[in-house]
Amino acid sequence: MDGMTAKKTVFIIGATNRPDIIDPALLRPGRLDQLIYIPLPDEESRFQIFKSCLRKSPVSKDVDIRALAKYTQGFSGADITEICQRACKYAIRENIEKDIERERRRSENPEAMEEDVDDEVAEIRAAHFEESMKYARRSVSDADIRKYQAFAQTLQQSRGFGTEFRFADNPSGAATGSDPFATVAAGADEDDLYN
Repeated sequence: MDGMTAKKTVFIIGATNRPDIIDPALLRPGRLDQLIYIPLPDEESRFQIFKSCLRKSPVSKDVDIRALAKYTQGFSGADITEICQRACKYAIRENIEKDIERERRRSENPEAMEEDVDDEVAEIRAAHFEESMKYARRSVSDADIRKYQAFAQTLQQSRGFGTEFRFADNPSGAATGSDPFATVAAGADEDDLYN
C-alpha cells in the first residue's frame, strides 16, 4: 500500500415498524447518519411488488395485476406478498386435486384413460386471487400510519430540518467574531480527526 493505510467503511442499516420504542439516546445527532421514513407503497409501487412476487410463477392472462394494485390501497409489501403466496397455494391445491381425480378415474377404468391427456401447466388464475383476497388484510392500520408520520415529523423538527441557515456576508472568507466555528484551528487536518 506504499505506506498508506486503507480505510474501511461500515454501513449498518436497520428497519423497524415500532419507531416509538427506539431508545431516544440512539436518535441523538451523531449516532445515526440518516433516519428515513418509508411510507406504504403507492399504486405503481404495489404493481411492481405484485410483478416481482409473481415473476417466476405461471400467471394466467385473466389476472389483471393493475386492478390488484389499485384495489390494495394501504397494503404493505408484506401484505401483497401474502396475497400472492396464498393465490399460488390455491392454484397448487387445485392442480393436486385434479391429479388425484385423474388417477382415481384411471384406476377405475384403465382403458378409457388411454388417450393422451395434455399435461397443461397449472396457472394462477383470477379465481385464485379472488379467493386469496377474501383473506387479505392490511397489517398497518390508519392509526399506525398517522403515528409513523407524526414520529417522522417530530424527528425532523428535533433535528432542525427545515431551519434556515446562512453564512454572514464575508467576501474574504476570514472568521468573524460572531462565527461559532472560529475556534477551530485553521490548519487542522480533517483526516487526523478519525485516526
